Amino acid sequence: MQIHTSIESLRSALRNAGKVAFAPTMGNLHAGHISLMRQAQDHGDCVVSSIFVNRLQFGPREDFDKYPRTFDADCQQLHAAGVAHLFAPDETVLYPTPQQYFVLPAETQDSILEGAARPGHFRGVATVVTKLLNIVQPDTVLLGKKDYQQLMVIRNMVRELNMPIEVIGCDTVRAEDGLALSSRNGYLSMNARAEAPRLFAQLQVVARAIQSGQTDFATLEAAASAHLYEHGWHPDYISVRRQADLLPPSPGDALVIVAAARLENTRLLDNLEVSLELSPEVA
Repeated sequence: MQIHTSIESLRSALRNAGKVAFAPTMGNLHAGHISLMRQAQDHGDCVVSSIFVNRLQFGPREDFDKYPRTFDADCQQLHAAGVAHLFAPDETVLYPTPQQYFVLPAETQDSILEGAARPGHFRGVATVVTKLLNIVQPDTVLLGKKDYQQLMVIRNMVRELNMPIEVIGCDTVRAEDGLALSSRNGYLSMNARAEAPRLFAQLQVVARAIQSGQTDFATLEAAASAHLYEHGWHPDYISVRRQADLLPPSPGDALVIVAAARLENTRLLDNLEVSLELSPEVA
């Protein structure tokens, strides 16, 4: 695996690389990230990843400074997973001057769910991903479904800006007890880690209710939130949305249940896509 810290080095290496599959990360890798790298082998001749902790997507009271940096261990995992090129720039490479031009997501995304909870977050995500896609110029980009709204923002951005890139959403990788793998799981205390699978369990409860024919989504959402609150959680939202754009669903829409909740000092995200014909598929 070649490690590139400059744009010029990476572009030179990819000049004759064939079809490029790209899986960007912020590092501190876990099995979910590595699953993306292995799936990328099926979508390109050359697999590229990146490690960059993007300051622009962190709010003023969020964890940018304490976000775990595990570069050496990450490189070992990426190499073992078959990644050919790793782009690992520092901030002066991606932001050589203060950023004055930004990619702004649609208001319908920036004002709901994660957009409402984390003002400016998706502006930072869309801006850095646009930079990375311009630098790597991949044929496909692979993203995990755990950050479902982020996937929607990037997928719709790529389509509307006519980028010649296929966006592939990959299923969330989970621990045996159902907890979605996330770099932030490392912040959980022992007791919180034992409690954390309850979030996904409540999404499954809501999904089963929908499959049984219940359509009063607001009542289902309120019951799930109340259950979490009774067990020490502080839910930001549990919401049934349509998969295409996370707006409130209409009859016949494909559905996804999205959730964000704090457990002790850790904010966890999860989601579950719902099929009305088959049993729920883990998102």
